[in-house]
Amino acid sequence: MVDSIARVKHIRVTPQKARRVVALIKGKQAQEALAILKFAPQSASEPIYKLVAAAIANARVKADKDGEYLDEQDLYVANAYVDEGTTLKRFQPRAQGRAFQIKKRTSHITVVLATPEVAEATPAATTKKASK
Repeated sequence: MVDSIARVKHIRVTPQKARRVVALIKGKQAQEALAILKFAPQSASEPIYKLVAAAIANARVKADKDGEYLDEQDLYVANAYVDEGTTLKRFQPRAQGRAFQIKKRTSHITVVLATPEVAEATPAATTKKASK
């Protein structure tokens, strides 16, 4: 029963483009997600690949610390989401002395990996709360 979280903040890719890549790996097995990201043509796939690999390493460290057995083939992407980060505002000169604003958007990306036992235990806890 291992779950791990990995986050990267202020990554220089727009949230809209990062969400397209994150949608490819949601619910997939972790090793399968790495294979998908390795061959995805989008530029956002490289930092997300590193993030999923970091989440796998976090799960391994957490399992070693707790003294649990971890088979990396059991890990899957339980949740992955992209939040909007800070926007860098730059100005470009235009005709007749005007200025044109350029918005360089950043993203905060979060990936949550879990083993199937954790996923089965979580809905049971939420159904008990709903029935009360």
